[in-house]
Amino acid sequence: MGLMSFLRNRAGLVIFVIGLAIIAFLLGDIINMGTPFWRENQNQVGSVNGEGLDYQLFNSQVDQTTAMYQQQMGGTNSPQMKSYAIQQVWNQFISQNLLKSEIENIGLEVGKEELNSLIFGNNPSTQIIQAFANPQTGQIDKNYIASVVEQAKTNPEIKAQWESLLANVKNERLQAKFNNLLNNSVYTTALEAEYDYNSRNKLANFKYVLLDYASISDDQVKLSDADYKEYYDKNKNAFKNTEESRNIEYVSFDANPNAADTALALGAIQKLKTDLQVSTNDSSFVSINSENKYPVRYYGKNQVSQALDSAVFNAAPNTVVGPFLSQNVYEIAKVIAIKNSPDSVNASHIVINPAIEGGIDKATAKADSIKNLITSGANFAALAIEFSADPNSKTNAGEIGTLTRGMAPELDDVLFDSKTGDVKVVSTSMGVHIIKINKQVGNSKIVKLAIVDKAIEASKETTEAAFAQANKFFSAATKDNFDNIAKQQNLTIQKNERTVPMDNVFGMVEVPRELVRWAFEAKAGDITDKVYETPNNFFVARVVNIQAKGIQPLEAVKPIIEPAVKRLVKARMLKEKLNNALNGANSIDQVAQKLEKNAQTVENVVLANPVIPGIAEEHAVIGTVFGIQPNKPSKAIEGKQGVYAVQVVGFVNPKALAGEELNTQQKQITASKTQRSSNYIFKALQDNAKIVDNRIKFY
Repeated sequence: MGLMSFLRNRAGLVIFVIGLAIIAFLLGDIINMGTPFWRENQNQVGSVNGEGLDYQLFNSQVDQTTAMYQQQMGGTNSPQMKSYAIQQVWNQFISQNLLKSEIENIGLEVGKEELNSLIFGNNPSTQIIQAFANPQTGQIDKNYIASVVEQAKTNPEIKAQWESLLANVKNERLQAKFNNLLNNSVYTTALEAEYDYNSRNKLANFKYVLLDYASISDDQVKLSDADYKEYYDKNKNAFKNTEESRNIEYVSFDANPNAADTALALGAIQKLKTDLQVSTNDSSFVSINSENKYPVRYYGKNQVSQALDSAVFNAAPNTVVGPFLSQNVYEIAKVIAIKNSPDSVNASHIVINPAIEGGIDKATAKADSIKNLITSGANFAALAIEFSADPNSKTNAGEIGTLTRGMAPELDDVLFDSKTGDVKVVSTSMGVHIIKINKQVGNSKIVKLAIVDKAIEASKETTEAAFAQANKFFSAATKDNFDNIAKQQNLTIQKNERTVPMDNVFGMVEVPRELVRWAFEAKAGDITDKVYETPNNFFVARVVNIQAKGIQPLEAVKPIIEPAVKRLVKARMLKEKLNNALNGANSIDQVAQKLEKNAQTVENVVLANPVIPGIAEEHAVIGTVFGIQPNKPSKAIEGKQGVYAVQVVGFVNPKALAGEELNTQQKQITASKTQRSSNYIFKALQDNAKIVDNRIKFY
């Protein structure tokens, strides 16, 4: 599955997690008031209505978001993933900033008594529930909250965390108030409900005559400047650029591995397979010979590539399987051991930082002391909030949720080889952990693997040959002879229209960000100042033209709208022909006879689904059907497929809505409107905001 498809499929979960992680950042103080104005602007990624976003703060959120995506994708990383993270954080910054401004303009506030109720009341904020609820019982210890408030008076670290939590509680409440205002402003009249009901249930039977646009060949159509202007004036809003863009032509030179490179990689991995079979130190062998250096550990089903997964669970211990080709990488794996293990573990932890404690020995000693307190009956959640160096652990009272295999090997061993209720101390590169096993679920086969991989890489000869071809074209091409030189060298010129500043692909091909940055500094007609490269391609490009932000002028869109303008002229010609046939006709059959056609019959069409069976979706045509009286031919109608005339045979009306049915219909429509209202509000705010996007300077 591709990255973008994966992220779209997981969008609900991912956006929810990211939203929780960055809400304080986005709704908090994002401007350093002590920074000189010139430096502030210089380091701003962008601004919304003058409210700027500092690069360092923005980039820290991009890194966090990228890390979340990496976890979702099983540890993989790519330029597309970072690009998606940059866009996600940027969208969140814009939306939260716009909503924050609206909340302030409206004058929404959270009073002292209201805030206290959200912390100590019977319906506490979800932020308080997350921070203080007992994972087992779901109950909140209000006395414990009070003790944290007391500690915050004397402990600066706890004070900062408490104030941050309060800010999140207030922001959550303000957002809820704003949403309630929006939702309460949405309503549906009885007339609207009846119209919607009829549009879905009233049936129309009609006849039509169609003069298809395809009946006039393109060479019969002569376009004038007036034709272009007529179409342009009718559709100006369709040519509005929300941000500045470029039309770019480019030639790419393939530097991907060839057949010889593939054979070389296969030979190398086959030799490694022989050596791995007799290896006596598998961890060292993997560290020296594997490119991805997967840890030698136990793996469950679906935790390795599909090809390996299908082989290792059916192999005997001390067997080396493969090589298998997976995404341009050859893989082999030695099956070291096989056993059964829990599928998942729910756990809590406290992390002690050796750097703060004065070394690993002191950190371990402190961890052992905390463990003894826990096994003697002390409250794990309270100790996590007091001692854990992991911010998430503090916020969630030590709770780290349900985990599957794939953590650090030391953690996997403790989590999956212990018993429910055990409390263990283990050291990793992240610190010393006190782990409590809350619950273990399932029991499945796992295999201990030593995985070695070898990527198929382009050889020096392959890369140099591709660069030589690119450099030959670059050396000969200018902005004036770009096309001719490409033809002379049998090269294909590709186009990427409406390139925007944060693009990192042309079509389906990854391009260097430096190339896009160059394009937005270049003038129309300029050719690249050098050969740009990615690991798999070299590029030489030319900026064809520049589209400014806003509605594009007619000359800029002429080549794009030419097919539509031809259709407009064809429609004019066909309407004249159809109107001549309509003149003096009393029925659609008479019109059809004049045109030497047969009138077609359509039955049981509803306004909400404006499709003419076997033809196309025709809004204008079906709309006309429901707006005219039966038994009279309509005027000529310009549709998507051609020009039509229609005549209604009759309508079948549904039973009238009344009483509870009408109320139910109103509620359903209102619910649908409410779901869409926030998007409409945000779009309106965005259209009227002054948004400055400087991301291209930094990414």
